[in-house]
Formats: sequence, C-alpha cells, structure tokens
Amino acid sequence: MIDTIIFDFGAVFINLDKEAQVEAFKKLGLSSPNEELIEMNDLFEKGKISELEFITSFCKFIPNASNKEIRDAWNAIIGEFPLYRLEFLQLLSTKYRLFLLTNTDEIHINRFEENVGVSFFSDFYQCFEKVYYSYEMGMRKPDVSIFRYIVNKHELSPKRTLFVDDKKVNTDVASSIGIHVWNLQVGQEDVVDMFKQKHLPL
Repeated sequence: MIDTIIFDFGAVFINLDKEAQVEAFKKLGLSSPNEELIEMNDLFEKGKISELEFITSFCKFIPNASNKEIRDAWNAIIGEFPLYRLEFLQLLSTKYRLFLLTNTDEIHINRFEENVGVSFFSDFYQCFEKVYYSYEMGMRKPDVSIFRYIVNKHELSPKRTLFVDDKKVNTDVASSIGIHVWNLQVGQEDVVDMFKQKHLPL
C-alpha cells in the first residue's frame, strides 16, 4: 500500500507556458537556447551560480537586453496554479506523507510566490512534510542521488512510495530504485485524476 507521494511541481501543479518563454526571448533577439545557456541553467538549478551570474550569461547573446527584461523573459514560462489542484492536494495531505521535489531556481520560485500571494503559497507548502528545491539541494533530477537522499533522509520505503513527474527520464530513474511512478502526460492527464485513472497503486 502506498503511504508516501513525491510530487514534481512544474506542469504537475503549476501550468508552464514554454512557448511564451521562447517568444519572449525571441523578442529580445535570442532565437533559441544554446548549449552554453543550457549548461548555465543546469548550474543555476543546482545553486552553483548566483542569480546575477545566470542573468548576465544571457548578455553575451542579447547584449541590448536589460537584466529586468531577461528576468521577465525567463519568468514568462510561469503560468497559473489552478485552485482545484491545491484543494486536491490539501485533501491528499490528510491521508499520505507528501513531498515536493522539483528542478527549479530562485527566480522562478520568487515569481511563483509573487503571482499567487502569501496565503496561497503558504497553504501549498503546508501540504508537504518537506519541500525540496534543486537549487537548495545542490543536485537535480534525474540524478539518482536526489531520490536516494529523500528516501534515506525520511526513511521511506520505495515500494510504498509513488513519484509523480511529467518527464519520463525522471520517473525512469525513480523506478530504477523501486519507487512506483506516474509519468503524467501534460495536456492529456491532470494530477487530480490520480485515483480516477488508477495511477495510485493500492
């Protein structure tokens, strides 16, 4: 029987608009991400570089853009967090041990909190026994060590734990150490359908 659920955040609870982010950067003169920026994002999500270092890494490619314009373009991906998902999570938190595990950075989290307000994000965080942000942990999914850390830290039983994420590479790694997984298909499935679609092994 499952007694613990580890959730991803982006595209599972909060909607992401990747096209909006791409378009925002195109308006600043950056046609698409490149290897250097992807590497900087990886470092930023691990907390290895500062916000300023990350923002200024774009200046090499879009020198006429201000730091604020770059930050706003970066945050264009942040969509809405429907209330019905929070209400579902609150109900779930009365029956299961819940954890949040997400690859993210301080810019996105700050924008999320600004968008929804203190009352909403406080209610959200209170649903979890612990919230894990990659930039605070110094590691990110799909590194197997991030899953082992949470399992060991909280003395979880993989066979009693479900991990929900929209990226198959992440659920594959979690599955490799015995954790039950649901690779949520964005646009086709919603986290609130967990019981209806029998994605929660009993």
